[in-house]
This record gives sequence, C-alpha cells and structure tokens, in this order.
Amino acid sequence: MPELAGRIVFAPEYRAPEIIKGLEGFNYIWLLWQFDAEKRKHWSVTVKPPRLGGNTHMGVFATRSPFRPNSIGLSSVKLEGITQTKDGPVLYVAGADMRDGTAIYDIKPYLPYCDCHTDAVGGFAAEVADYALRVDFPGELLQIFPKEKQQAVVKVLEQDPRPSYHNDPARQYGVSFAGYDVHFRVDGDCLHVTEVVKLKQD
Repeated sequence: MPELAGRIVFAPEYRAPEIIKGLEGFNYIWLLWQFDAEKRKHWSVTVKPPRLGGNTHMGVFATRSPFRPNSIGLSSVKLEGITQTKDGPVLYVAGADMRDGTAIYDIKPYLPYCDCHTDAVGGFAAEVADYALRVDFPGELLQIFPKEKQQAVVKVLEQDPRPSYHNDPARQYGVSFAGYDVHFRVDGDCLHVTEVVKLKQD
C-alpha cells in the first residue's frame, strides 16, 4: 500500500554515512523488524486468516499472522529517497506496514533476479477473491488526521479490518491508526466511519 509512507532513522551506532553506500541504486528494500511483544505471548500453531472467513484454521507458518512464535516481521517497501542529516542517514519509504517507532533489525536490498519468482504459486490465498470496501468518511472526521495520513487511513479501511466472519451492519468496530481509534460500521460493501477518538498516551 504505497500510501503508507515511512521514515527510517538509525540508532547512533549505525549512523555512519557509509553504512548505506550503494543503497541509492535500488528502488525496493527488505525490512526485518520487531512485532509487538504482546502478540508473541498469544501465538498458536494454527490461526484463522480473515480472508478465509475467520473460521478456517491454517498453520501459522502458512500465513502472515502477527501472532507468531517469534517477533520477526518482514516487509518489502519502496525506497523513495535518502537524505544525509547531522543525525545520520534517513530513508524515506512507501508501503511501510508497521507502527511508528517499530524497531528495525536489518535492511537488505530487493534483488529482482532472485527475489521475484514468476512461477510462484499463491496457495489458499490465491483462491480468495480480493475486494475493497467503499469508505464513507465524513470530511470533519477525516480532517482530524494530518493531511499526509488521510489517504492512507482510507486505504486501510478499504481493506476491511473486521474479522471476516462478522457481518452485522449494526455492530460498531474500531481500528487504531496514527494515534487515533477509528470507529466504523459496515453495511454491505460500504464502510461508514462514525467517530475518531484520540488514543491515550501510555
């Protein structure tokens, strides 16, 4: 999802400008990062992928569920730019599917000759039709988000963040995004945002 823009900054021991020498020649990179520790506490050998209706069990290693026996996440993101600052390099990326402040373990270049497999088979995931909801997001609620986050929050909601086995148009759901809790209902193929509430700081 290119609307999910991110900025990668380096810890002091990794701020030498030479540490990313040559990276500017790539337009995609791999990020290895740390999942929320709470999810690791509740992992199971099988999970219920939302796109299979939320009632079908699959092995955790056959899914991308965040509830895993390890805390390692893997994302391929587009490298939009690099700047050198007084505090070291900064990478600007698109498609960052992780929370603000996520710890990144490693960065590797995406290599088309070995990372792109044209004969890849999608397993059970390829059998499920992709879809997107229409999002009714009242302007006064959408404007609560910074302008650069508005398109991203709409795109997240289009993906239908409910458990797929829920289909109650009267039920209100919530999803956290950029420091806010977005409350919504889903009626047919339309998601209606009803409230945006600022999350309490820890």
